[in-house]
Amino acid sequence: MARRPDGGPPRWFSPLECGGAGGRIPGAPTLLYLPGIDGVGLGLIRHHERLAKMFDMWCLHIPVKDRTTFERLVEYVERTVRSERSRAPDRPVYLVGESVGACIALAVVARNRDTDFVLILVNPGTSFHRSQLQSLSACLDLVPDPFHLSTPQFLNFLAGNFMKMRPTSDGAGQALSEITTGLLPSLMYLADILPKESIVWKMKMLRTASSFVNSRLHAIKAQTLVLASGSDELLPSREEAERLNGTLQNCRIRHFRDNGHKILLEDEFDLATTIKGAGYYRRSRQTDFVSDYLPPTPDELEKAIDRDRVLTYATDPVMLSTLPDGKIVRGLAGLPREGPVLLVGYHMLMGFELGPLVTGVLRSTGIHIRGLAHPFLFSKSSEQLMPDSSAHDLHRIMGAVPVTPVNFYKLLSEKQFVLLYPGGAREALHRKGEEYKLFWPEQSEFVRMASRFGATIIPFGAVGEDDICDMLLDYNDFLKLPFYDILDKRLNEDGLKLRTDFTGEIKNQDMHPVVLTPKVPGRFYFVFGKPIETRGREKELRDKEKAQHLYLHVKSEVESCLKYLKEKREEDPYRSILHRLLYQAAHGSDAEVPTFEP
Repeated sequence: MARRPDGGPPRWFSPLECGGAGGRIPGAPTLLYLPGIDGVGLGLIRHHERLAKMFDMWCLHIPVKDRTTFERLVEYVERTVRSERSRAPDRPVYLVGESVGACIALAVVARNRDTDFVLILVNPGTSFHRSQLQSLSACLDLVPDPFHLSTPQFLNFLAGNFMKMRPTSDGAGQALSEITTGLLPSLMYLADILPKESIVWKMKMLRTASSFVNSRLHAIKAQTLVLASGSDELLPSREEAERLNGTLQNCRIRHFRDNGHKILLEDEFDLATTIKGAGYYRRSRQTDFVSDYLPPTPDELEKAIDRDRVLTYATDPVMLSTLPDGKIVRGLAGLPREGPVLLVGYHMLMGFELGPLVTGVLRSTGIHIRGLAHPFLFSKSSEQLMPDSSAHDLHRIMGAVPVTPVNFYKLLSEKQFVLLYPGGAREALHRKGEEYKLFWPEQSEFVRMASRFGATIIPFGAVGEDDICDMLLDYNDFLKLPFYDILDKRLNEDGLKLRTDFTGEIKNQDMHPVVLTPKVPGRFYFVFGKPIETRGREKELRDKEKAQHLYLHVKSEVESCLKYLKEKREEDPYRSILHRLLYQAAHGSDAEVPTFEP
């Protein structure tokens, strides 16, 4: 499919790895891949196997000597989109476009505003007029015909001939030589696929496509994800992603600092993981965080573990559980193995316990915990405030969903293990001196929902935040700083207001920064309390007074778990990391470090 002429017009093909729907998720949406300048259509070759389980995938192949215009390519893709829309009107159509393919995708969306699209734009060619390619494309016609673009003569011509040009007042010859020298690796890739006349044609198409699309960006309202390489040799993709993010109405971006223009072919990049992490996978008109969720792959789980590897190593978490007879044991033997289960507990400062808790339980038992999380983790404005827009992606990959009654209902109805923090952001962002204090509403929030599905409630406690850091500045300190109110407004402007019917501290679920000072690490301790059954008690717990009594019992159990851990950790001879390091030096780095007797 490379330089060998294959004739015929542009056409779709489905990769062999995608053959058959046996391993595909029911109701999978259609994904159309629109290739970059090479036109071959094999840009997703590293991703076929994973994407084939999530999508009905088709790739566009544009033969090497084909001269179909940009407008005709747009019309060809449009016909396919209309066909897919008539076949599955309630599913979105995914368009994954690379450089010029991204321009085709944008043009299709601009001309078909009533279709439900999800756009994935990879180093889009909309920046052509601000790229080095524009300068180079004007000179390609000067390349002598006997030379193919991949020959040493042509490369010498690019790198050297412009140096021999008569200097101009603005140094254009030297500047062009510097441009071509930087582009050589990517040009060699293109030259190996396309002859000179094809590259000239593609450059002209890219110029036309960029102009066409940039004049119509205002018309595009589709859900859009821009993937930008920080080391793109052909296009200023990082800057273009920021421009599109500010221009398109429903756009988010993901930056990949160390990747080049052909990011889809690079080893460290996984398109399926990126789509999942951004929250862009859906099978209907609206994202369903429960039914559209895909469990983490082994590689994704390893990434989640790697993210918290330093914290886990430094704190060496101890996990305890309570058997039905009330006996506390080390390990997770006391956790039920079948849902629905509702884990209710104390939210450590900054949510430090989340990573070790979720990944530790999953690795030890195979139980996948789904957390009900603050809407801040899912909003576009929060991404824009973060140094890395993908900061919350692993939370979504590991199963976090926005905390809403609907999501709570759906998770329990599917017999999931659900993680709930009644104290919410107020507890996780507590003030100085408030560690291990519960900020729960006075009235029951979860008991009747749990009883409706016969869920087992597991109260739990987690301690150790005061063993790894001290709080230097809390919310009260920030309020004293000039102009902090501006940051406070930005942090919470898009956040869903939780518990609007409450007053005082419980109503305060806003996000805000804290400043911490590290300490020589101690240890994290978790204890899961005695399971509380609600199965068969639905009618009983419809009574508000009885539901309230059980709610207060669960709260009391969480407080007891915290008290137990704070007392027992004083008996742990290996509470300090220094003592644990000495133990592992003597018994091996993989040895399980002892703790107190439960």
